[in-house]
Amino acid sequence: MTLRRFSVLAVAACALLTGVVVLVVSGVLERSTSVAVDKFSQLVAAVAALVCYWRAALRRQGTARRWRMWLVAATASLVLGLGAWIWGQVFLGVPMPTSTLAPLGFLLVPCLALGGVMVLAHGSSGSLTDHRSRVVLVLDGLIVVGSLFVLTWVSALESMVRAWAATGVGFATVVAHPAAYLVLLVVLLVLSWTHRAVRQLPMLFLALAALAQSASGWVFAYLVSQGVTTIPTAADIGFMASPVLLFLSSVAPGSPRRERLPADRLRAGELLHLLAPYLPLLVTGLFVVVGTATGVRLNPLEVYVGLGVVGLVIARQLFTLIDNVRLLEQLKDSRERLRHQAYHDPLTGVANRALFRERLTAALAGPEPVVVLFIDVDGFKDVNDNFGHAEGDEVLRIVAQRLQRCVRHEDTVARLGGDEFGVLVEGRAPAPEEIGERVLEALRSPHRTRSGEHLIRASVGISHSARSGTSADELLGSADAAMYTAKRLGKGVVVVHGAEPVEAELT
Repeated sequence: MTLRRFSVLAVAACALLTGVVVLVVSGVLERSTSVAVDKFSQLVAAVAALVCYWRAALRRQGTARRWRMWLVAATASLVLGLGAWIWGQVFLGVPMPTSTLAPLGFLLVPCLALGGVMVLAHGSSGSLTDHRSRVVLVLDGLIVVGSLFVLTWVSALESMVRAWAATGVGFATVVAHPAAYLVLLVVLLVLSWTHRAVRQLPMLFLALAALAQSASGWVFAYLVSQGVTTIPTAADIGFMASPVLLFLSSVAPGSPRRERLPADRLRAGELLHLLAPYLPLLVTGLFVVVGTATGVRLNPLEVYVGLGVVGLVIARQLFTLIDNVRLLEQLKDSRERLRHQAYHDPLTGVANRALFRERLTAALAGPEPVVVLFIDVDGFKDVNDNFGHAEGDEVLRIVAQRLQRCVRHEDTVARLGGDEFGVLVEGRAPAPEEIGERVLEALRSPHRTRSGEHLIRASVGISHSARSGTSADELLGSADAAMYTAKRLGKGVVVVHGAEPVEAELT
């Protein structure tokens, strides 16, 4: 449905709702007729919401379908509760039906709707991809509800419950029903700032429906606590509005835009997410402190619920601490991976030119002698041309592995580019010629790959420095020049800068 068509439908639905509310509360109709119009209008809107959610779910896949199926179950529970309530109040003439079916149906509506909201948020981003994040969100809702429960219990709810809610069903009707809608509203508010998918029209109207239902629920509880046996129809305005808002939620278009939120709004969302469970707790704590200072006594239930809320806050902090430790570990691992990628060759896994030069500069700054080998792989171009680049890459990986095996662990093997490798030997080590012969020996045996064997030789140029003051560029330039001298002399030759070349024995 387009936004324009939805706007027309929303205006029409609100106008029809206004007309029904005026007709019911104006006193024009008899009491029984007003109650019938009130309840049947709620039932019609709830059935319409159920049908629209069901049809919308069938036309979609994935997350868009799953969260709507949760709302299908929620509206079905609302229809069931309204049906049981209408049967008792309209057809049986009971002023306030107390059967288990109606309160249970009403209580399941916010619980199932909350499941749909969680599915939508979970499927749209990664912030709820693990169990800890979902547990923290549930803890936030429980902290808010527990804080508000203590606040309302101390102020007015105790007398309300004492007056009427002696049974389990009565307690669910008085407290759990509007409180559950309050939890749904708080969760929607928090998620709307941290999840883009929740910031859309269906969730907005769902939040309005929860607000309307919770408001009338608390009014209903208050009137009952005052001994009222016949609830005035004006108290049902929120109940009448809620199914209509659910219907608008079922037909409202989603938000296809994927806009990027500015940084300040993201920070505000994160701040709200952090403060949402603590603000009502702070208000409740101040209320209790002021009340006890002025002579208000807390009964055991108030104390136990308050301690339970404090325990929930501690649990939330523990989960948050665990998440922070996990995030720090992930950040450390990410930094290590980025550093490894920045300083290592992705094909062979050995150091790259940047790391080789950095270690060479550091080694030249020390007192120990330094030896640099510049190695060019002879015959690599033939492998690439005749067998393909994949085979050539495999040969380069074998060359890197053999070079690492023929030097010490503390020495550095690097791929300097293409088929050129470098070796940095620091401190006390064998003579440069011996190191070069070891490299030629390591590369002499055939290189076996999945496609066959390849005979690879190498031209090795070596430069060394036993004195301070030699720069990295000078040492690399000398090794490079010696390597080109080795290539001119033929394959399998080691040239030490300033010495006679060493030829390898041909096999």
